[in-house]
Amino acid sequence: MKVHLLFSMVFLLSGLIGCASAQRLLDQKLTQFENVYSYGEAKLENGELHLIAEKNWFYSTKAEYDDFILEAEVKMPDTTEFSNSGIIFRGQIEETENGRRVIGYQAEIDPSERRWTGGLFDQGRRKWLYPVHPTRSHRDEDFLKNHLGEWGSRQSEAYKHLAWNKLKIVCRGTDIKIFVNGILTTHVEDAKDSAGVIAFQHHGSEIYQMQRDKRNAVRFRNITVRPF
Repeated sequence: MKVHLLFSMVFLLSGLIGCASAQRLLDQKLTQFENVYSYGEAKLENGELHLIAEKNWFYSTKAEYDDFILEAEVKMPDTTEFSNSGIIFRGQIEETENGRRVIGYQAEIDPSERRWTGGLFDQGRRKWLYPVHPTRSHRDEDFLKNHLGEWGSRQSEAYKHLAWNKLKIVCRGTDIKIFVNGILTTHVEDAKDSAGVIAFQHHGSEIYQMQRDKRNAVRFRNITVRPF
């Protein structure tokens, strides 16, 4: 009986080693974020992060993360205007002649007819890492392996438009996984970046730029990150 109890305790402790509690990234004053751009805005409404911008824009954490599980829910707007979003992770903030910008891995949120939500884009650098775009994919020696083969119908149908969709990003060393509503959409190994910020995207809105109309706002909620 004592031996059984001892082994049970060892098993429980071994499962807890290396684990950390999930950190919630949203608070009333959005204290864990910074806006590195001048043409977009973020607001917390009813526990949701609402994003709107004049052009392609990312709302970034102040902290950097290396190995983690990131979970978030996203709801895209009901609009006839172009609408696109994503989550940058292990992102880098760089200085340019036009000011600061965020680059890096991006879990794509793509409600277009292409249906590549859950794909992996490299913002500001190599563009589409997975799936492969006919002209906008520039994998290099840092792209080590794709575990899933060609993009298929199971991946493209994971996203449900105008509903809340759950995204999960798992990074451990060079291993990167993206899930959409529980479906594994991307699994690659890539060595470009080992740590960086997390940033949420709004791709830009002409009606916001011209009229300050916010109908094209992207909404996120239940954002947590659990470091390994």
